[in-house]
Amino acid sequence: MILTVTPNPSLDRTYEVPALERGEVNRASGDRMDPGGKGVNVSRAVAAAGRHTVAVLPLGGAPGALVAELLGEQGIEVAPVEVAGATRSNIALAEPDGTLTKINAAGPELSADEAASLLTEVRIQSAGADWIACCGSLPRGLQPSWYAELVATAHAAGARIALDTSGPSLLAALREQPDVVKPNVEELAEAVGRPLHTVGDAVKAAEELRALGARAVLASLGADGQLLVDDSGAYFASAPVETVRSNVGAGDASLSGFLIAGGTGPEALASAVAHGAAAVQLPGSVMPTPGDLDPAAVRVVAEVPLDRALTEPAA
Repeated sequence: MILTVTPNPSLDRTYEVPALERGEVNRASGDRMDPGGKGVNVSRAVAAAGRHTVAVLPLGGAPGALVAELLGEQGIEVAPVEVAGATRSNIALAEPDGTLTKINAAGPELSADEAASLLTEVRIQSAGADWIACCGSLPRGLQPSWYAELVATAHAAGARIALDTSGPSLLAALREQPDVVKPNVEELAEAVGRPLHTVGDAVKAAEELRALGARAVLASLGADGQLLVDDSGAYFASAPVETVRSNVGAGDASLSGFLIAGGTGPEALASAVAHGAAAVQLPGSVMPTPGDLDPAAVRVVAEVPLDRALTEPAA
């Protein structure tokens, strides 16, 4: 079972528009509503693959009730923590060329009691988990050290933990040695405090995160592919994508693929890339099913192209 923790979930509405024109009436050619938040998306991808998942998340108000309902419809077991504030609602505008404009709300502020209840629920649910995926930003009311507490809780329960967050929360959690961290290239650059221009730059940054405590680093390099750095070395993987329809949740689908395939080694990296490549070709934050995947298109190499310039370097 893969347990997910989403401290700041959302109700996501995605509109597909022919072209976004500021100050004008924009008519959508399609729209959909999904439960959102990085950990929620991981659970959705795990469920789409036919695997068992439990989603721990704080929920409040009518948006929170709708998030729980939508997750239940997708076969996801929900372990809610009731909070006083309403769950946030986000909006995404997707254009045909792949451009995505997002408006993310801040979300409710959690009280000290609510923060403690959330950690307690994770402790209760972690007993049966093979992996715990802790994902996304922290809501107001939770200190950056909260993720460090959660990692310690997961390890005490005997579960492996995957952490997908950034900034002070990521750096604070490294001391508890998460089993894998999953930054994108911008988050990786922020963590080491310098620009990343090549794949080699990303490898060096990943090695620095490992030196700070991360047991493995799964880094998304955008259109260039993904990088895995662990005890056995470094691996680079990529897959061709014909048309990018929406990248909402693609990184979360990728993490799901990595964990479904065992969460370690080049085989798991290949699964991560296959899931991410499939996700960007689907509308909104739709998660790929096994029928959407093309594992044969993924190329994994141990000879990492260190000098290869990143298509989208991180400042």
